[in-house]
Parts: sequence; structure tokens; C-alpha cells
Amino acid sequence: MKIGAHVGSSGGLTTAFERAQAIGAETIQIFGAPPQTWRRRKIQPEECEAFQAGMKESGIEPVFLHGPYLINLATESAEQLKKSTDALSGDLHLASAIGAKGVIFHVGSHKGAGFETRLPQIVKALQGVLKDTPDDAWIILENSAGQGGSVGSKFSELGEIIQGVGSPRLKVCLDTEHAYAAGYNLADKKELAKAMREFDTEVGLDKLVAVHANDSKIPLGGGVDRHENIGKGHIGRAGFETIMSHPAFSGVPLLLEVPGMEGEGPDKPNVDILKRIRKKVGAV
Repeated sequence: MKIGAHVGSSGGLTTAFERAQAIGAETIQIFGAPPQTWRRRKIQPEECEAFQAGMKESGIEPVFLHGPYLINLATESAEQLKKSTDALSGDLHLASAIGAKGVIFHVGSHKGAGFETRLPQIVKALQGVLKDTPDDAWIILENSAGQGGSVGSKFSELGEIIQGVGSPRLKVCLDTEHAYAAGYNLADKKELAKAMREFDTEVGLDKLVAVHANDSKIPLGGGVDRHENIGKGHIGRAGFETIMSHPAFSGVPLLLEVPGMEGEGPDKPNVDILKRIRKKVGAV
């Protein structure tokens, strides 16, 4: 079980490794493009080669990309859907070029239209992206907290998407805060076991390739995406001991997306807390 974080890459993709080393991250997530805009710069082949060299030299891997927040495959807008698939395709091409495992992204929101109404569109969009992108980059669906008609707050929704698309390239990243806010009590041993049985039935544990390790500012079932530092939220340190003890997470990389003790994003104190928990529970 590697422990890492989302880190910045401003100034060039390879700067992510310096930032990771500064906080003790063993695995990282980065943005392939600015998260709040459709614009993206062209990454030159030499920068991609340098990134792969940096990954090998530092030993910091696996690497994941996180897609732009603007992506919405459940939108009613044809223009936004096209921009969303283009952005996802762009990040998947980049992931392949730099040796990243794939792209983690939020599927989007149906804005009240209903999941089943938008499911065929989501499936068709993902199938189109798969045809247009390299086979060595995963499309990684992230579960949602459930606010605003967001897709994927229920494991069954993620499972229906994966089944509909029918590709082994579709994987899942489980965000602990999103799951907790959606009503899955991961902090309780019995409820966690129940939740992961549901995950295995609906999605398949073999599809779980990453965890966003975030505490929650929101109470159980609050339905809102609000991350907190490890041990400072409603999941709590004991909750993460429970999570990291569960066999479903054995060998799965944990990526912090917390606000940080100084409000500057994932930091060494949060990484160190997870490392101490890993040692305590004997997670591998």
C-alpha cells in the first residue's frame, strides 16, 4: 500500500517529483491540464521522456492524472459533451506518453434528468474515447458525494457504466470522503465490510486501482464534497485505521487530496499520519 498525494506540476511536469519528495509521497496524482478550463498546452515529447526518467529515478509511482473538473458526460449540452470527451481523450494520450496508469475523473451530473436517462449517453461517450486513445491508459471513474445529481454516488451506478461500456480499461478510484458523504460508513468495521461487499458485487474489487484518502467535513450521508485533513473530520483517524486494515485496500495506492495543515494542499503531516497508520495496522 503506497501512500501519496495530489501534487502540483506548475513549471513543468517533472517538478511534481520534487514536490512529492518534499512531502514523502510514494505515489502521485497530477493534473494534465488546468482543472477549471478547457485550454491545455501541448506537452512536448522531450518533456514526456523526462517525466518517465524522473519517475524511474525517484521511484515515485504509480502516477495518475486527474481530469478537468469541467468534464460532464451526463450533460444535456452537445457542446459540453464534445469538450468533455476531447479533454478526457487528451489526458489519456498524455497518460500513455508519460507512463501514467490512467486518468481519474468525475463522470459528471445529470442535473436532475436521472441516471438511467443519461446512462446510454455516458456509455457511448466512453466507448468513443476508448477507440480514440492508447490501450495502455486506464479510464478511472471516481465515485461522487451525490450532490447536484452527480453520477456515481452509488456503487451500482459505476457498475452499470462499466458493464455497459464493456472494456477492461475501465477502472475505479474510491474517494473515502465522497463515499462517506454518500452514506457509506467506511469508518465502522461492519459497515465498511458491507460497503465493500456491495462494491465487489456491483463493480468488482479487481476494478479498484486507487483510493482518494480524504477525511470528511460532512457528517455521514451529508451528500456534499468537502475534504478534511486526516483525523480532523468525521471519518477520523480510527476510521482510517479501519479502512486501511480492510483487505480490499491491500496493495491499492492511497492519494491524499486534503486541504493541508496550513491550507496549502496535501502535505507531509498528512502523509506521515497515513504512514503511521499503515505501520500500525500492518497494511501492505
